Amino acid sequence: MTDRLILDDFVPFLLSVASNRVSGRIATAYEALFGLSIPEWRLITVIAEGTATTQAEIGERTRMDKVTVSRAAIALTQRGLLERSPNSQDRRSHHLMLSAAGRTLYAEVAPKAKELEAHIFSRFSTEEIDQFTAMLRRIDAAAGASA
Repeated sequence: MTDRLILDDFVPFLLSVASNRVSGRIATAYEALFGLSIPEWRLITVIAEGTATTQAEIGERTRMDKVTVSRAAIALTQRGLLERSPNSQDRRSHHLMLSAAGRTLYAEVAPKAKELEAHIFSRFSTEEIDQFTAMLRRIDAAAGASA
């Protein structure tokens, strides 16, 4: 029976399991150390990188849905980590920027994120990590192209 699907050999399943495990490990650390969820940390990072300023742009960049982005933005604004200003080009949206407290938190969390990454991937060579990163980008592009 060649059409039989075995999950432990199905690459999308393996990728999902590994991703969930890594995300869970990071989420536990961010929550314990900084009181941040993964969506909240992603918003802070994307805004700190300067690559997105509206919730829609953040959703596009991170592939998070509108509700998740909105809830994270509200929580971070309530904590004083984000500031919102009206978007003159689209009255339905706002520009998001880090507050002084948000920039301070980012400066504390970013090194910890790099430390966690280094620990999780310490069993791999730099070359293997570079190859894996390139493959992930190719997978993302291929999955996006078939959508």
